[in-house]
Amino acid sequence: MKGRAGYVTRFEVESDFLTRYPVQQAGGRTILELWVPAEELDEFNAHIVGEIRLTHEFS
Repeated sequence: MKGRAGYVTRFEVESDFLTRYPVQQAGGRTILELWVPAEELDEFNAHIVGEIRLTHEFS
């Protein structure tokens, strides 16, 4: 579709902070992710360590 893009990023987050979010299965057995509520994103972002790296771009 015209005008759409997708990005895959990689970053690290303080491991002690991540324990508050359970791992969720998303779409398939091998697709696991943390679901962070939108109202907690500012706090989540504050616990990112280092740089956010772009690994793939789709358009």
